[in-house]
Amino acid sequence: MVGFIVQGDWTRRCLRKRPATKNSAASTILLVCRNRKKSTASVWWDDLKTKVRETARQKAAQFEAQGVKGVDLYISTFGPVLSIISENWPVLTSQTDPKSGDPLPLKPGEALDLARQEVVNLRKRGLLLGRAVEFDPVTDWYLLAWDAFRAQEFPADEARKLALALGLDLEKDLVRDKRLVGKKSASVVLNLPAGGRKKGMVDPDAQGFPHLIDALHTAMMICDEEGSKACQVFFDRQGLRTDSRIKALVQAMMEAIPTTRDKAGKFLRPEMTTLDALRVLFWDDLPAPKEEEPPKIEPQKLLASFDEEEVEGDEPEEDEVESEETRRHGEEDHAAYGIGGVWEGVRGCDADL
Repeated sequence: MVGFIVQGDWTRRCLRKRPATKNSAASTILLVCRNRKKSTASVWWDDLKTKVRETARQKAAQFEAQGVKGVDLYISTFGPVLSIISENWPVLTSQTDPKSGDPLPLKPGEALDLARQEVVNLRKRGLLLGRAVEFDPVTDWYLLAWDAFRAQEFPADEARKLALALGLDLEKDLVRDKRLVGKKSASVVLNLPAGGRKKGMVDPDAQGFPHLIDALHTAMMICDEEGSKACQVFFDRQGLRTDSRIKALVQAMMEAIPTTRDKAGKFLRPEMTTLDALRVLFWDDLPAPKEEEPPKIEPQKLLASFDEEEVEGDEPEEDEVESEETRRHGEEDHAAYGIGGVWEGVRGCDADL
């Protein structure tokens, strides 16, 4: 993206049937890039952070209202954020080059991390029905991984980026220490509650739990392996019946995990079966999970994200999006990057703008 400014984008939402075991993006985002005028002035990253946060927050809410969900919602904020960075390039940080002593330029990935944080805050409020309930970063990651990817298996790089947004290290904190996920080639796979069994962590004999998800997974493991009576004994010993945080987490998890069922009416995800059993056992005031409905989205729908004056006009057909725009701006250098398919131009976010 050297020498370009991100000046607009479209999000194309597609109907795509996805199993609850694997994740794939349901939207394609096209970034419109044009020549950037050379500038000798530099902008400092500390001066742009507030604008980046506000833009990501606003665009995430806008796209969510338009039906963009899951990992696509996180990705949808990238275009507007990259537009701010590319428009003000070069953006300098307080870090210095150890050899020259000059300020180091911003890595665009740092700006995208801020965008992810805003989506994290938005989605957590949504899962908690607008309430502000504090969990902990590990619990937040597990909850938001289900919400973002809606599948047991998803790309390891996306798992790493979600972890970074929450101040966690994927390998150290979530794979080795917590055993929340296992590695599978370029993917990670969320473990069942019993998969994290470890003394003092997912442990029926533990006196306390370092993270709320450990307490919930222990309760789920006991319910699955020993039945409801043993689970009640565990809840009473841990004082979980009256713990508002564990109740809020169960409710949020039932919002995040897919509720699809088989022909016999059973949940495809075993986690949902156990969570619903806990709901009936301890919190019958919580609403029962609803049958998940297929998204009602027009396959060819295009959503203009920003700079609408620059990209206004009739919505092009899917096969004509890039070619028509390229012809329209034939006198200017123009580039389009697809997110969810072809994203190599921006995906690593370490290249110079």
